[in-house]
Amino acid sequence: MKARTFRRHLGESFKSLRRNGWMTFASASAVTVTLLLVGVFFVIMLNMNKFATDIENDVEIRVHIDLTATKEDQDLLKEQIEEINQVESVTFSSKEQELEHLVQTMGNDWELYEQENPLHDVFVVKAKQPTDTPSIAKKISLLDFVDSAVYGEKKVEKLFDTLKTGRNIGLVLIIGLLFTAMFLISNTIKITIFARRKEIEIMKLVGATNWFIRWPFLFEGMWLGLIGSIIPIAAVASGYYYAYDFLASRIPNQVIQPLAYSPFVYQIIGLLLLIGIIIGAWGSFISVRRFLKI
Repeated sequence: MKARTFRRHLGESFKSLRRNGWMTFASASAVTVTLLLVGVFFVIMLNMNKFATDIENDVEIRVHIDLTATKEDQDLLKEQIEEINQVESVTFSSKEQELEHLVQTMGNDWELYEQENPLHDVFVVKAKQPTDTPSIAKKISLLDFVDSAVYGEKKVEKLFDTLKTGRNIGLVLIIGLLFTAMFLISNTIKITIFARRKEIEIMKLVGATNWFIRWPFLFEGMWLGLIGSIIPIAAVASGYYYAYDFLASRIPNQVIQPLAYSPFVYQIIGLLLLIGIIIGAWGSFISVRRFLKI
């Protein structure tokens, strides 16, 4: 497309927005409402996915070493655990450290066991993929000098199933919401173009090509998407600022935290702009197509 033709189409799209003020307002409003729902839903679902990932990553296997194991036996056991492909890290925790942790979490009554510590030395094992935790624990439990490999068993497996189901439901809802957004916006733009069908017919009859007619409408759809995304962007950015401040200060568990304001909000802003522009252009393209068949 020549630069002169590009400027002409761009100018026509601006003129059309001004001439059809009420229809422009109606289309932009539809985009605004839809993108606001999309933005809020994306923020909620992505944070829920972050919480799920944090919970998964906090799952670990505590390998209780046999009380008869020597230092050499422990070193050999550590090497064998590290050789398991799915294992990410292996950290040693002595029985003295384990007792100290118990005293801190369960109370000073456990200090009575400092003279004769009944606890085991422990290897804390983290999996590369949290869902591999059960299979890793089974492999470790078969090794020599392993008293037990504890990871929560049925509770952890049920947790993984629940998180997987939640993610799948969220993905389906996001896809459904995007298709709903495309349907609502394209139908609103279709009403705008229907009101100008005579204009399209005249241009077609005097010899204008299909793409010569399309381009101003495509630009107009993109402007509608851009204008309609302004309020959702402002609402999501300001709303998440206060929500993040509220949640971050009230969730005591450092394992689970909401997504940091930056760069998350800027990613959502870019996503809303992209969705608005693409859906606006797509809606115009689909809607004007039927009026070109004369």
